[in-house]
Amino acid sequence: MAQRKGTRRPKDLSQGGKRAPMMLAEEAEAYRAEAKPEAESKNSPRGISRGVEAIAATVRTLPHQPGVYRMLDRRGDALYVGKARDLKKRVATYTQIQKLPRRLQRMVASTQSMEVVTTASEVEALLLESNLIKRLMPRYNVLLRDDKSFPYILITGDHAFAQITKHRGAHNRPGKYFGPFASAGAVNRTVTALEKAFLLRSCSDHVFSSRTRPCLLFQIKRCSAPCVERISQENYAALVDQAQAFLSGASNQIQRELASRMEAASDALDFETAAIYRDRVRALSHIQSHQEINIEGLEDADILALAEEGGQTCIQVFFFRGGRNYGNRAYFPSHDKSETAEAVLGAFIAQFYDNKPPPPDVVMSHQVPQASLLAEALSLKAGRRVRLARPLRGTRRKVMEQALNNAREALARRLAESSAQRKLLAELGDLMGLDGTPERVEVYDNSHLQGTSPYGAMIVAGPEGFQKNAYRKFGIRSPQTETGGDDYGMMREVMQRRFSRAQKEDPDRDKGQWPDLVLLDGGRGQLSVALEVLAELGIDQQPIAAIAKGPDRDAGRERIFLPGREPILLAQRDPVLYFIQRLRDEAHRFAIGSHRLGRAKKLTASPLDEISGIGARRKKALLLHFGSARAVSRAGLADLTAVEGISETVAQKIYDHFHPQP
Repeated sequence: MAQRKGTRRPKDLSQGGKRAPMMLAEEAEAYRAEAKPEAESKNSPRGISRGVEAIAATVRTLPHQPGVYRMLDRRGDALYVGKARDLKKRVATYTQIQKLPRRLQRMVASTQSMEVVTTASEVEALLLESNLIKRLMPRYNVLLRDDKSFPYILITGDHAFAQITKHRGAHNRPGKYFGPFASAGAVNRTVTALEKAFLLRSCSDHVFSSRTRPCLLFQIKRCSAPCVERISQENYAALVDQAQAFLSGASNQIQRELASRMEAASDALDFETAAIYRDRVRALSHIQSHQEINIEGLEDADILALAEEGGQTCIQVFFFRGGRNYGNRAYFPSHDKSETAEAVLGAFIAQFYDNKPPPPDVVMSHQVPQASLLAEALSLKAGRRVRLARPLRGTRRKVMEQALNNAREALARRLAESSAQRKLLAELGDLMGLDGTPERVEVYDNSHLQGTSPYGAMIVAGPEGFQKNAYRKFGIRSPQTETGGDDYGMMREVMQRRFSRAQKEDPDRDKGQWPDLVLLDGGRGQLSVALEVLAELGIDQQPIAAIAKGPDRDAGRERIFLPGREPILLAQRDPVLYFIQRLRDEAHRFAIGSHRLGRAKKLTASPLDEISGIGARRKKALLLHFGSARAVSRAGLADLTAVEGISETVAQKIYDHFHPQP
């Protein structure tokens, strides 16, 4: 069977002895070249010439216009996405193979075809390029792999008494958004402090409309109870204005105003009111002490600092809004070691702001290529001017130094963790009889409750730790397995689905979807089932082992079952045993979490969810009109059409669902 690039071949487990020394990179490359006919070797002269011919054929039809081009392999997957001011001139450079670095020569050799999109300007090409890179994840581009959305604070604008709440996702709801914050914890702490300082409600509109007496938040002085008219709409609006002004940067002014009112109330011997203002001032001080406010020259800005070492890169992003630090987050983009720091940072900025609004100022540690073009693209996206700058002196330079120190420390921690992780992986490979260090270890576990809501789970670990974006959960589909709690049947289904999909999506094992080692949570029975599945699929030479707990499920006395070998029992203090336990525990945690989510979803499911065309809005309208799903099932056609948003066609569909014809 074809070997995945970068995967170590397992040695024959029927033979004892130690594994052979790890091949050098040059020897491995020579082995791969010898293992394929020259006609199929991507790096052979014939392979390179074929790629050049494919590119040259595309160049002949290209216009002298801006646009985006995609290099595609023989399966149609994107190898590289690039933009150009002049497509014909830019793509033609890839046909001059001797002038390209080795990385791009490999890319050209893998290219079978190209796709091109023309744009009206180079700015539009840059925006489209960033979007396609994030969506297609081409292997030869700089990739921003961790791009989660950021939380914001939202003060709503669609209710007479505005709500303050944490918000993620699109800014579709009317109101004012403040952020982004680096973490949900930072948002939660800030919202709590703002509730104390401005007494704004955090309850939903539904809860607000159903209250008949104040809730606990009013009792602990975190809400002014507008739901039961303990404050007038005019006075509540004043509190909302103060909160918005504070979040917009007028923190000192608001604090001075509250302090003045506190003193006035104290002078008037109204100590109860003075105490209320005192608590609000303390709440504002708590926010300020955690956010390093009023850094001169930094109102709304992002600080991006890049540190590199050992071929890896860390980019620290600090978020400043209204002069306050809303936190920071570290990113580790994937890129070729030959890429310069400036090019990596430029690609990162383009992808980072693809799905989020850029601030007016983006402060960088390096001068990126085509900075003016990038600034123009961000300005077009934001609908206002965005400035890119590299500070050389002053306050901004001091903040940049702080961000750079954070980037260096985060990268050092990651390299140390990666080194320790790689050492453990190497020792695990030794134990399992592999010819090298496994780069991708997959661990499988199952979870159910007396046979109900069964789920299988797969976690992935590598030199960089747990790869959570590669985790997969498997809702058990087989009716017999789903209801019987058959652990062996669940394992069979999970393995069959996982590896049949790998055969379909990565038949040549060169896309990184195949594991170097499979670990199963279980004993000899689970191992036998998995081996049967692999044999049925025609998969051989797949390293696999099962990890069984010891007597009385005693951690530390695990036995490791391998095909054709006696079980292995490691010493209780063996670091590899701890590593295996950590892998197994993570798989167990993920499996239980998947099972609980699935079980909770079943408990809250409604028969209306099974009807196609009934979304959240129609479901809500039906339940508000009839009171329950059971009442909906008993309703006639005339009653159903009386509901707002339910047409005759939809009503007929609902009626037919609950009254099927024999």
